Amino acid sequence: MGSKAPGNSRGKKPTRRPGPVAGVRIIAGRFRGRRLRYSGDPRTRPMKDRVREALFSILGQRIEGKYVLDLFAGTGALGLEAMSRGASGALFLEYHRPTAALLRENITLLGLQECCQVLPVDTFIWFRRRPDLPSTPWLVFCSPPYEFYQTRQKEMLELIGGLLHQAPPESLFVVEADSRFDFRLLPHPDQWDIRHYRPAVLAIYQKPES
Repeated sequence: MGSKAPGNSRGKKPTRRPGPVAGVRIIAGRFRGRRLRYSGDPRTRPMKDRVREALFSILGQRIEGKYVLDLFAGTGALGLEAMSRGASGALFLEYHRPTAALLRENITLLGLQECCQVLPVDTFIWFRRRPDLPSTPWLVFCSPPYEFYQTRQKEMLELIGGLLHQAPPESLFVVEADSRFDFRLLPHPDQWDIRHYRPAVLAIYQKPES
């Protein structure tokens, strides 16, 4: 960084457009192999392919027909993978506006504009406004920066607990954290399926039928 580009006598850096990078791709389903545009911004932490593959293998056919809530969406890799595997629609929440704009580009490239929406909002504020959400079962991905479970733990637990209470029966929840988080703090702690993929720890819950 800081050096002149070859052939650029004025020393200006060439304009770079974010492009696909290794590891940010759709693993399976109708968009299998399609790569997602990703800026490389360190604030965005896409789930590793091996972890995503393991997660979606666990979720299996339960994804089909569900409405996705991708909280702290980043690249949107989780929600878009779910769409590839049969989810009915998705809402992506991403506060960082350049990342949200890139996520919209990914949705457009996949032709999913009619069934996917991106909101460039703070997830905590969005939830406190009591959003109107579909009555069909949801698939909720909660994959924030890991430090939120330490610095904003109360808000995280209110968010997860509130959405779980509001969710229709048979909704699925996927919470990603690291080993610093005490998963026993989650609602119904004995009913979560906990999986370790260092440094990530995934907790999976399905709301029972009423």
